Amino acid sequence: MGKEIPAEKSLNLIRGRLCHPSFIFRPLSASSDSNYSKLKFIVSTSIMEGCNNSILLLGPRGSGKAAVLDLVVGDLLEQFPDSVSVIRLNGLLHSDDNCAFKEIARQLCMEHHLLFSKMASFDENSHFIIAMLRECGLAHKTIIFVLDEFDMFAQGKQRLLYSLLDAMQSVTSQAVVIGISSRLDADQLLEKRVRSRFSHRKILFLPPSRDELDGLLEHLLSLPADSSFPSGYVSRFNDKIKNITSDRRFKDILKTFFNAHSTVNSFLKFIFCAVSLMNLESGLLSLENFKAALSSMQRQPKLEAVRDCSVLELYLLVCMRRLEVKEQSSYNFISVMKEYKAIHDSFQTSDYYAQNVCIRGFEHLRERQVICYAENRGQSQTGEYRPMKLLISASELHQGMRSHACCPAILLKLLDH
Repeated sequence: MGKEIPAEKSLNLIRGRLCHPSFIFRPLSASSDSNYSKLKFIVSTSIMEGCNNSILLLGPRGSGKAAVLDLVVGDLLEQFPDSVSVIRLNGLLHSDDNCAFKEIARQLCMEHHLLFSKMASFDENSHFIIAMLRECGLAHKTIIFVLDEFDMFAQGKQRLLYSLLDAMQSVTSQAVVIGISSRLDADQLLEKRVRSRFSHRKILFLPPSRDELDGLLEHLLSLPADSSFPSGYVSRFNDKIKNITSDRRFKDILKTFFNAHSTVNSFLKFIFCAVSLMNLESGLLSLENFKAALSSMQRQPKLEAVRDCSVLELYLLVCMRRLEVKEQSSYNFISVMKEYKAIHDSFQTSDYYAQNVCIRGFEHLRERQVICYAENRGQSQTGEYRPMKLLISASELHQGMRSHACCPAILLKLLDH
């Protein structure tokens, strides 16, 4: 019973760390060349010098753009508590100009304890925002506009972007516009009048390096020595983590994982899954936990679809694959049935079904998206005569059939020859 308590405590501690963005990204922000340092320098300089600026944070989803921005904003609010005001918009919610201006006005009223009117028109909200920018500039207070899903604001007439950036051309205003987007060409979506007012500062979020990953792993998984955990348990836990991370097999697991997932967010999900599989009796992580986590995150829906197929559907898939091997570029249900009959006649298999039953199996494969029509043309033709194609590779088909509970041995033989 004594071992279970520290094990559960360590599990909860690590899970809490993995759900705490500031804890995760703080070590990645230590370098002077990090995106955190670059962004903080740009925004803090704008606040201290009372100038306007605009920046784009670009990178794939899950790369830490919003987390790093939240770290920077949190630090700046502590450093300049009376000189910074933050307005947040999301392109998925506020891409409509009228809705965006109303939301900015609402947040400004809440920030400065003013009465907000829901009935205010677009022009009234626009004039109010410009007036607030001027008043905040005269009071040496910087307004930071955070525009998440920035590319959504770059659609349509772009009135919001133009109005904000145009107002920032005034010497009396003091604002920073920070756009967040997963589109690397987000700045190219801007109209000429908007682009001419944009600062063209971009910060690119790339996948973490191997050294950064090693440091992040140690930061996330190591237990603190000066804690309420028993000292013997802490040393055993940390030694086990070092042994795992230095193991060549663990490095191979990470390499396999990063071939498909390259973002920090996906890496955190992988670690969370591995930690959740920890044996509470031993209270220690093992290499098997990471292997199981890799398997659970690399689900292959096509293989699962093949494993769920009936024996008839497996015959149809093998027939289609054999037609492809014979370099028959175009085939339909009729040609697949000819191949199916040829197999039956050659090997005298007991699994032979009527054509109307085979049609239902064919449709079921199409619904499961294992096969599809080869082209959109010929929709007036009946399904039996329309060209078809496989949506799974030969290796996926072979692997799925080998793991199938009821796959006839003759099918694997036919697939190999």
